[in-house]
Amino acid sequence: MKDVLDLEIPTYDDMLAAHDRIKPHIRRTPVLKSDYLNELTGADLHFKCENMQEPGAFKVRGASNAVFGLTASEAAFGVATHSSGNHALCLSYAAGRRGIPCNVVMPRTAPQAKKDAVRRYGGTITECEPSTSSREDTFAQVQARTGGEFVHPYNDPRVIAGQGTCSKELIEQTDGLDIVVAPIGGGGMISGTCLTLSTLAPQTQIIAAEPEQADDAFRSFKAGHIIADDAPHTIADGLKVPLKDLTWHFVSNHVTDILTASEDEIVDAMKITWKYLRQVIEPSCAVPLATILKNKHVFAGKRVGVIITGGNVDLDNLPWTRKA
Repeated sequence: MKDVLDLEIPTYDDMLAAHDRIKPHIRRTPVLKSDYLNELTGADLHFKCENMQEPGAFKVRGASNAVFGLTASEAAFGVATHSSGNHALCLSYAAGRRGIPCNVVMPRTAPQAKKDAVRRYGGTITECEPSTSSREDTFAQVQARTGGEFVHPYNDPRVIAGQGTCSKELIEQTDGLDIVVAPIGGGGMISGTCLTLSTLAPQTQIIAAEPEQADDAFRSFKAGHIIADDAPHTIADGLKVPLKDLTWHFVSNHVTDILTASEDEIVDAMKITWKYLRQVIEPSCAVPLATILKNKHVFAGKRVGVIITGGNVDLDNLPWTRKA
């Protein structure tokens, strides 16, 4: 692992510059509330609906910052990445708006809805096996062939600065919060949240939410160093990747706690959000509400921001309609 002094750590000013850069390419998504969910949890919940971005996910923020921050020479061969879905389709969206190629490596098991979106936005997919090692090995071959600028899905200062713009808007839209909860996989959104709130609202606690069956960030947090799983099995497909050195810097320094939820709890939270908030969200994005419902005592009486990170769902393969 790199020493922190060797890392290119994005700053609060980088986040502000990113927000100005990406404004023409993103939506200032709404913050919604539900009386029923407040009663159910005992908390005052404020849901930042990044599922309502044009590409359906918060990752359009980091992807757009990376793409539109490239010089003409850097963009000459386009961009390339590996992703289980949302970063791939958001990078394809941003590259399409700039008019440059985008090559992405995706697990063959990635949701069809996300593969379809990548192609709709003009991205080219190379499939790999559903493991971190296969993803990175396949990507090395693709990048060598295409020469595209690598935009890492989360361990990239440009991406983290872009993701940090979400929390900037959330704080502005709610006039302050006691706690912000967001999912954690590789840590891009949580890192951006840490980047912004540590300056803008340092009193706000940051809690990460993770599936029990892909709990490497939870175990890393408790151990004090990165523990990486290669191919965890969880319905939350967007949260299967491990922390990296840059995201670990933010997690280890600024996250208050990491809470986990079971597969059934994640599905239940997904259904509750669809039913009572009337928002289509994917399993990865239901993990924060699942952990709030599981740990009501932590959140009771608090003003809580919940980042709904995406809504790219395979409607033909919903978890509660699958046969055992």
